[in-house]
Amino acid sequence: MVDAGVSLSRSRVDKQRNRTHILEVAEQVFTAQGVAGSMDAIAKLAGIGPGTLYRHFPNREALLAALLQARGDDLKSRRDDIRRAVSDSTEALAQWLDALGQWATAFDGLPEPLRMALTEETSPLALTCQGYITMTEEFLRAAQRDGGARPQVRARDLFLGVLATTWVRDAAMADESSEHGLSTVLRCGWATP
Repeated sequence: MVDAGVSLSRSRVDKQRNRTHILEVAEQVFTAQGVAGSMDAIAKLAGIGPGTLYRHFPNREALLAALLQARGDDLKSRRDDIRRAVSDSTEALAQWLDALGQWATAFDGLPEPLRMALTEETSPLALTCQGYITMTEEFLRAAQRDGGARPQVRARDLFLGVLATTWVRDAAMADESSEHGLSTVLRCGWATP
């Protein structure tokens, strides 16, 4: 006779293994095709049915949120490094915004679903975005307190500015200097003269 606890434990292990495998395959698909990569292609490459995929991740935003969570650990580590190593609050804010911009380029097309998440409270990405806005606010308030950032600047606007800057990288009219140029313009907007 099989113990019900052992059976339940195996079920949890299988479920976690499936989830991990789906995330690995989704990472490959989104890296190759951007965030518009097909959910059906992810299920097929993972060797599962679409129903299994959607039981784990009910929509693309939930899948992206799970993928970005792992990358978020790296970003939080970068935040901690900046806090430890950079004593100038204005430079710390600039470095944080650069790190945030690198995070937002994890997959082609990522800035758009992140931007949309800010308008949809039910999006799984909304909490992810809000967390990074809160972290941005910590750096911004320090820079404002020290006179390095304009008092009227908001962390949400800086987050949106970072998304716009990373979005422009893939815009049809952009060239190799467009992203840097827009980052410079953004800094001129938040930094005190």
